[in-house]
Amino acid sequence: MPQLIELSTFSSESGNLTVFEKIIPGAIKRVFYIYGANNLQRGGHRHHKAWNALICVHGSCRVYSHDGEEETYYVLDSPTTCLILEPKDWHIMDSFSEDAILLVLSNEYYDQADYIDEPYPLQSKLAQ
Repeated sequence: MPQLIELSTFSSESGNLTVFEKIIPGAIKRVFYIYGANNLQRGGHRHHKAWNALICVHGSCRVYSHDGEEETYYVLDSPTTCLILEPKDWHIMDSFSEDAILLVLSNEYYDQADYIDEPYPLQSKLAQ
């Protein structure tokens, strides 16, 4: 199952500093962000190798995940909250607020062969 973690955040009079380190295996090889998605769905896949860390640095969004046995919804609405997706975690992101910026960090470079586009057979109607 995905893991929702609170990132270390240091606050002072000059603002906040939130740290992402030692959270996913290996080095971070790819960083991208999703914005302007509004009510569209993104994702709809899982991976053979890639671990991903999702942080909604602005606004909010919802993430549906299914690991082949359990399915869960997560709401990301704070830049201090990070959702760790293992390769086995089928995921769909949706319900983006108009101002949402979803940052994704991955331990693998983009490789179309790493994507599995078929959902698990046990997947319910929750994500459809």
